[in-house]
Formats: sequence, structure tokens, C-alpha cells
Amino acid sequence: MDLFRSVRAVANAGDGDGSGRIDWDAVGTAAKGATDPGGLDLSDAEREGYAADVRDARERLRSVGGLDFDVPETIEVQNRHHWIDANVATFRRVMRPIETEVSVAFPNATRVVNTGSMALVLSFLGSHVLGQYDPLLLAEGDDEAHGLYFVHPNIVAAAADLDVDYPRFRRWIAFHEVTHAAEFGAAPWLSEHLESRLEDGLETLASGGFDREAFHDLDVAMTAVEGYAELLMDRAFDAEYADLRAKLDARRRGGSPLTRLMRRLLGLGLKRRQYERGASFFETVADRRGVAAAAAVWDRPENLPTDEELDTPARWLARVDS
Repeated sequence: MDLFRSVRAVANAGDGDGSGRIDWDAVGTAAKGATDPGGLDLSDAEREGYAADVRDARERLRSVGGLDFDVPETIEVQNRHHWIDANVATFRRVMRPIETEVSVAFPNATRVVNTGSMALVLSFLGSHVLGQYDPLLLAEGDDEAHGLYFVHPNIVAAAADLDVDYPRFRRWIAFHEVTHAAEFGAAPWLSEHLESRLEDGLETLASGGFDREAFHDLDVAMTAVEGYAELLMDRAFDAEYADLRAKLDARRRGGSPLTRLMRRLLGLGLKRRQYERGASFFETVADRRGVAAAAAVWDRPENLPTDEELDTPARWLARVDS
């Protein structure tokens, strides 16, 4: 780590004409300066292990879920700095509507604060994220490939911290991330649907308002995405995993006071709620009609459950079957 480099990058973000509310180059520099990159010296067996995990997850998910999809062309085993670089681009895309519209009284000072805040977020996440499926929401062109990332040093560290078998833990993470690729691959409309609600919400925020409906719709859709992923991974994973889930959940609830505060500020508790609520919905659907029947949610946007249906799956089944 190089904390001096990190602080200097944030401090210098206020130099110049202050164009743009965030200095994204400085965000990347500062986040990486505050984060140990971790090792990425993979053995041949480890590289083949990642490849086999993704390949096996794809085949199992196709079979169990009855889905027609393929994994992204871009599959990377990364260190923490690689992940930060990839997600600077992601955050930059998502924040663009707010950056270009919001006016502030002290642009240079605001730029320093915003740059430092984003660097802190990316440094924290870069040290904790295990894997990521990136659907490239709000990307400039349709020809950009979605990404599937595994943050190797975080996976190794988490397996050691949880005292679980590393290859088994790595495989479990791979299954989880490939389920997201399965969802977006089976529903070509899903990225556009999420983008439209995200854009509506951000544009209203940029104008000083709050589009409650847009963010509510986004929350419901992401609850379906996370819940279906939980169902499919649970049914498709080819080994016992109850201990992995219990230990990882305990780890997420624990940590230092600063870690717990960061999780609350970043809304990671909301994501856990989405997992649990969505998983409960799809477990009920699968128990009544089978796992393949749950895939009807990806046939068209209208098949997404409503907020009320998430708590009463029978209503969704009756509507989709009609």
C-alpha cells in the first residue's frame, strides 16, 4: 500500500478547472494506494480449477435450471487492483447522469470530497468482494462484453479466515457468479430494463428530486435477480454447502466496528434482504412447480414479480399461468 500516494491523489483532485464532480483517475489511484493488491501467482492447477469451476457451473445450471445461456467471453482472475480498475469504469458510467447535471457552489472542494468518498468505497469493496458478474449497465455500446471476475486474494483470504477448504469455497463462489450470467443470458431484456429504471432514478436525483417508483422497481427487480440466483445455486451446486453459507453469513455480520459501519453505509444489509426475500419467493415457486418453472420469470419483463407477489408467490404463479 502507499497511503501517501492515496492522500496526494485525493488532495490534487481539486486542482484545475474542477470540471466533473469526481476525478475518476484520482479515484483509481487513491483506492489502489490504500489497498494491498494481494497475490496473483496462480499455479497451473489453480488456473485449471477456476476454468473447471466455471465450466461445470455452466453445465449444471443449464441442466437444473433449464436455461439457455453461455458465460461471458471476459472471465478474469484478478487481484484487488485489477478489480478496482474495472469498477472505476463501472461507477463512472453509473454516476455520469448525476455528475453532468448537478451544480454545486464550491466545485473544487466538492470534487475533492467526492473523489475521496469514491476512493474509500472502492478500496473497501476491493478488499472484500470475492467474485462479480458485471452486466455493464449504462455501457456506451451494445458490443461491449459482459464480465465475470474472481478476486483471487480475497477468495484465498476468506477461505483461510472461515477455515474451509479453498478449492471447495472457490467452486461455490464460481457457481454463485455464473448464476448471474445465467439470468442475464436467459433474459436479453434484463439489462435494458434495469438500465431504464436506473437512468430514471438518477436523472430525477440530478434534478433535485427522488423518483420513488423507479428505485422501488429497481429494488423489486434486483430482489428477483438475487433470489433466483440463490435458488439456482442451491439446487445446482454439486456438494454440501450449508457450512459455507453459515460461516460466510457470520463473517458478513461480524468484522471490526469500521467494517460494520461501512457495510451499513453501502447498503450491504439491503442486498442481504434482497437475497433472503427473493430466495423465499423462488423456493416456494420451485417447491410447487419445479425449478424449471421458476425460469418463466425471465421470459419477458412483465413476468417479473411485483412487490406484493414477492410475499405471495401463489399470486405470481396464477398470473404467469393465466
